[in-house]
Amino acid sequence: MGQPIENEKLKALLKSAIVEVLEERQDLLQDAVAAALEDVGMARAIAQGERTPHVSRADVFSSLDGGE
Repeated sequence: MGQPIENEKLKALLKSAIVEVLEERQDLLQDAVAAALEDVGMARAIAQGERTPHVSRADVFSSLDGGE
C-alpha cells in the first residue's frame, strides 16, 4: 500500500524538477523545439525530393555554377 504513495511523490518531484529546469533554462526548450522543427522540415524536403525527377550530378553542379 505504501508503493502508490511513493510513486505519487516521485511523480511530483520529477514534475517539479522538470518545471524548474525549464524555467531556469528556457534555452534548452527553445533549442529542442528548433531542432524538432528542423527535423520536420528536413523530412518534408526529403519526401518532396523523392517525388521529383532525378537529375545528374553534372546538372546540379552546372546549375550551382550559374549554367543553364
